[in-house]
Amino acid sequence: MAVQSKTKEKIIDAAVSLFNVKGFDGTSVREIAGKAKVNVANISYYFHSKEGLLESLVISYFEGYIGVLEQAFQEMKKLSSTESMIVMIRAILHYQHENRHIARLVYREISLDTILIREVMTTYLTKEKYYLKTILERGMKEKEFRKLHVSFTIIELKGMLSMPYLHPQYLSEVLHILPHEPYFVQQYAIELEQWVHTTVCLPYERTNKLRVQLS
Repeated sequence: MAVQSKTKEKIIDAAVSLFNVKGFDGTSVREIAGKAKVNVANISYYFHSKEGLLESLVISYFEGYIGVLEQAFQEMKKLSSTESMIVMIRAILHYQHENRHIARLVYREISLDTILIREVMTTYLTKEKYYLKTILERGMKEKEFRKLHVSFTIIELKGMLSMPYLHPQYLSEVLHILPHEPYFVQQYAIELEQWVHTTVCLPYERTNKLRVQLS
């Protein structure tokens, strides 16, 4: 059983590496098997086809992603909306960093209009929207957040969260930032927290007065 698991992991690692360099269409099953140093039949055994392998990678990534969001969302009951948003952002950043090679592949794939991606949108990204929308709406209702256009705010946030993993070459070659380094996640989390405080939250003085009035 351990040998089977190791073989599967080798196939996954090889596929992610090749898909990121050559693209899905530009990578053959034989190339994946060669890089993983396994028999081509192993790919058929575990994933049925190259398409099945891609589906497994995408679904696995989003299963973990939604699990992380759900866990962060559960903290909402004992946190303010601002704290909830920051916890959610940090959870997403750390998950992406830990799975950065697959994240890069997945974010490229979801820009395409395929049956698989439509299913992902319906099954996983609709849940993501629900969690973010709920936090934003609660923050506005409790006078903690500005009056925001929820959809546009989600677009802005998702753009900032995914950009380092969708365009790592731009960060390293143009901005000379290394998104694979742990320090990047720590610093970027601080920058996004600042965005929450300056763009999403009401100015502190006004928020503080409203809290005094409400109490």
